[in-house]
Amino acid sequence: MISASSSLVDVAFAVCTALHRAGTTAVMTGGSAATYYAPDAYQSDDVDFVITLRGDGEIAAAALRELGFEQTGDFYTHARSRFSLDFPPGPLQIGDDIVTTWSTIRRGRRREILHVLSPTDACRDRLAAFLFWNDFAGLEQGLAIQLARDDVDLAAIEQWCAREGHAAKYELFLQRVRAGR
Repeated sequence: MISASSSLVDVAFAVCTALHRAGTTAVMTGGSAATYYAPDAYQSDDVDFVITLRGDGEIAAAALRELGFEQTGDFYTHARSRFSLDFPPGPLQIGDDIVTTWSTIRRGRRREILHVLSPTDACRDRLAAFLFWNDFAGLEQGLAIQLARDDVDLAAIEQWCAREGHAAKYELFLQRVRAGR
């Protein structure tokens, strides 16, 4: 049950579980994935999901309504939650890389499920704003994820930055990582 006291993570688990049961696979991405991995450093105001396996759209919409969400333009809102839902169009992609794997977390006796970008991909997703739009908030969010987790693959991020043509920006990120340790 989603209430005013539900955290972003609680809402994400409820939504992902409902969609999963309705035959739709949605992966949490964006700032909400950053909040999942580094909650002390970043708090998103919405939950972003990219649909990677689309079931029956009406069944998925009914599952969201059952949770109390109403579609308002491009977003879904809930009368008792401050977190809105956003479903940006797929494919699930970071820069030129199509993402085909993600983390699947299970929680509780209700057997809740959450599909979320891996820690490395969540870091890359936040760094993308820095690489492509010089958004230093994205750099800080990527740094927060890397510093909060032991399982961020820096070599994969370095290779991705090079493929995207931003090796120098990776060096700045790496300097910040070293300074943060």
